[in-house]
Amino acid sequence: MKMVLLTAIGVGGATVLGALIGFVFKKSSHKFNDIILSFAAGVMLAAAVIGLVLPSLEHGTGKISIVVTVLGVFCGAACVNLIDKVVPHLHRITGVDQEEHPGKTARLDKVLLFVIAIAIHNIPEGIAAGVSFGTGNTSDAITVAGGIALQNIPEGMVIIAPMLASGISSKRTFLIAMMTGVVEVFGTLLGYFAISISTAILPFALAFAGGTMLYVISDEMIPETHAHGSERGATYSLLAGFCIMLVFDFLLG
Repeated sequence: MKMVLLTAIGVGGATVLGALIGFVFKKSSHKFNDIILSFAAGVMLAAAVIGLVLPSLEHGTGKISIVVTVLGVFCGAACVNLIDKVVPHLHRITGVDQEEHPGKTARLDKVLLFVIAIAIHNIPEGIAAGVSFGTGNTSDAITVAGGIALQNIPEGMVIIAPMLASGISSKRTFLIAMMTGVVEVFGTLLGYFAISISTAILPFALAFAGGTMLYVISDEMIPETHAHGSERGATYSLLAGFCIMLVFDFLLG
């Protein structure tokens, strides 16, 4: 339990660390942000596959294990897809790429909506970190948690500049960034306790968490990093992040 708690704090704290770095590089170029975010995508991709999807197959029962894993991945992706339909994308709320959102969200306070958006988007990542401890394999758990933490640093960095540019004060910007880290701590603990109650759902839960991460990578991170003319650099940066996590997992194993 102590390890889980430290992991939860580490995963959430990584976002805060990224935010602090973001204040230093608040005028960084799109190319710099794309390279950093692509590296994070590669890290996250390796963590999802090595630490969640493959262990889901390993902890399954017989031939049905592949069915459970595939179903879990698609259910996780569908869950985040549903969230995307309800909650506006983070960079759009900050004033970049303006988009109209029908319904009640259009009437909510801009800052409150922003907090809700980042909180909801970060919950699956926290749950993924917590669920990974259910395997009993510390190496897999550290791979997932480490991948998410490494991903959270550049994520924390790139959200600072848009918030400041949209007129949010430095103090409130930092508090909002800190909130995103706090919600991830709760997500990690939620995932861990859910698995502790019933290990029977472990294979599905692992695949579900992996599906949420894979969806975010494909739908959010890669398109964003390929939208400003830095596609080649972003691609190699993603490969670098993926391979570093492979080495990380190999050494731990």
